[in-house]
Amino acid sequence: MAKLTPMTEADHKIVSSAVAAAEAQSAGEIVTIVTPRSDSYRDVALVLSALVAFLALAVVDMFAGFYLHMIERILGLWAFEWTPRAVLGLALAVVTLKFGGMYLLMRYTPLGLSLTPRRVRNARVRERALTCFRVGAESRTSGRTGVLIYLSLAEHRAEIIADAAIASKVSAETWGVTMKAMLDPLRQGRMAEGMAAAVVEVGKVLAEHFPRADDDVNELPDRLIEV
Repeated sequence: MAKLTPMTEADHKIVSSAVAAAEAQSAGEIVTIVTPRSDSYRDVALVLSALVAFLALAVVDMFAGFYLHMIERILGLWAFEWTPRAVLGLALAVVTLKFGGMYLLMRYTPLGLSLTPRRVRNARVRERALTCFRVGAESRTSGRTGVLIYLSLAEHRAEIIADAAIASKVSAETWGVTMKAMLDPLRQGRMAEGMAAAVVEVGKVLAEHFPRADDDVNELPDRLIEV
């Protein structure tokens, strides 16, 4: 997938216009949200850092003689006596350096996200999308016809979540078509066009099952939300 850059004002207009046009044909409400990242994955960083520190300590234990001799040569030590306290200090130094180094890599470089298991990333994106849906769309329309289109940039993952009235009538395959319409432009780095394409497909679904009534009012904002 191409690199996705921050949304510009023009991008916001593209998505917002698509939402307004789609809602003009139905009684449904479409909420669009883009976020740079769905989770900090701090717990994953801690677990992997602890694992790396433990493995490093195990390797030092297995090849203790080699590492002790290497340290003596590096530090220029002559006939150094490795007391229990000195060995313990070395072990603590190894654990601290390995844990700290791995934690920094996991938290502050792209490597951290790539080392996070895909199922964990997918679950966190879904969880964040559900939270945004509950706050911004669920049960906030009179007919429970809200739909959230959620895009998480760092994870390169999108979610579509529908309120109860829509979910009961629309199959998963239908949302799959909508997702494909969004992902094709996203893979080319055209984020606004991808979001707008998804909005168009959602609009078709809403227009089919929930056509706009004469007294329909706009219950949720049409603008693209960045969180």
